[in-house]
Amino acid sequence: MSTTHPTARSEHPLDRYRRHITTEREASALYRGLAQLSRGTRRDAFLELATIEDRHADFWANEIRRLGGEPPEPGEFVPGARTQSLLELARQYTPDLVLPVIEQDERNGFDTYADDPDAPESMLLEESQHADVLGEMIGESGVGERWHRSNKSGTLRAGIFGVNDGLVSNTALVMGFAGASADRGTVLLAGLAGLLAGAFSMGAGEYISMANQREAFEREIALEAEEIRLMPEEEQRELELIYQAKGLTPEDASHIAAQVMSDHEIALDTLAREELGLDPDDLGSPWGAAASSFVAFSLGAVLVVLPYLITGGTAALLGAIGIALLALVAVGAVMARLNGRPMGVAILRQVAVGSLAAAATYGLGSLLGLNLG
Repeated sequence: MSTTHPTARSEHPLDRYRRHITTEREASALYRGLAQLSRGTRRDAFLELATIEDRHADFWANEIRRLGGEPPEPGEFVPGARTQSLLELARQYTPDLVLPVIEQDERNGFDTYADDPDAPESMLLEESQHADVLGEMIGESGVGERWHRSNKSGTLRAGIFGVNDGLVSNTALVMGFAGASADRGTVLLAGLAGLLAGAFSMGAGEYISMANQREAFEREIALEAEEIRLMPEEEQRELELIYQAKGLTPEDASHIAAQVMSDHEIALDTLAREELGLDPDDLGSPWGAAASSFVAFSLGAVLVVLPYLITGGTAALLGAIGIALLALVAVGAVMARLNGRPMGVAILRQVAVGSLAAAATYGLGSLLGLNLG
């Protein structure tokens, strides 16, 4: 484990190495403290992580000696206030409470070592593996699990957001033209233009976003394949730690990991899922994402236009307001279910925000209509 530092490349190597030793020993002390609060395979996993952090500290100590310096003695080390605070939280409540913080520390450590020209590649890989092991513990405990980690619910929420975007933006647009006392044809044209412009914009943006995301995922899987080819032992050990974090005994974890690593394709598929959290068979379709975003926005945007397809004037305006309010209530209710929030609060917030946007544009439209008229 390590922490980010703004002058990692500019500071003197000896100072940098001493800083690395301190942070690695902090991590080791933290893991050993968590091991004392844990049992079974989780305790073993924490002790394994602590041993690796000690090895990292020894590496930097040897680098200091190589440059003629004197590294800090292990016996003189005292855990810092942050480490002691995290351990105290773990003691008072549960080690699960601090796991997300430590996971982020490990990811920061990877970034720090990636910026350090003297950090060996193996150390970067181990920092990344530590974060993955902690991520598995977090998933097992339920701490930090979020709805967006589920592809199914994430897709549903994205669709609801698309409907909401279309509904609010096009309602505001139509209300603005209605406030300016525009005739039925003008309001209808504005609403349809807003629908098409917004839907195409959302679709194009989602396509670019998903294409970039897919390319990034494919690169991560390609890098994982290269790591399996060059460092199969390290990857197998990583799998063992992940399986131990899931609750398997060291013997079972070792046996299963060895079986998985015996076949390159199975190993790559397994590590992509377990380490990267990716499904190689479902990395997302840019065209599918663009189409769904286009459709979702259009569904929300078309609602407020419907009355103007039938009639005009006050009747169409009141119809548009009524449909918009009902749709805002429905969207708020769905979002409340997805987020696990109180239904009344979510609906009230949704209606208030949407109504405020519509009222503001209606008022501005009225002012512009008077000034231009």
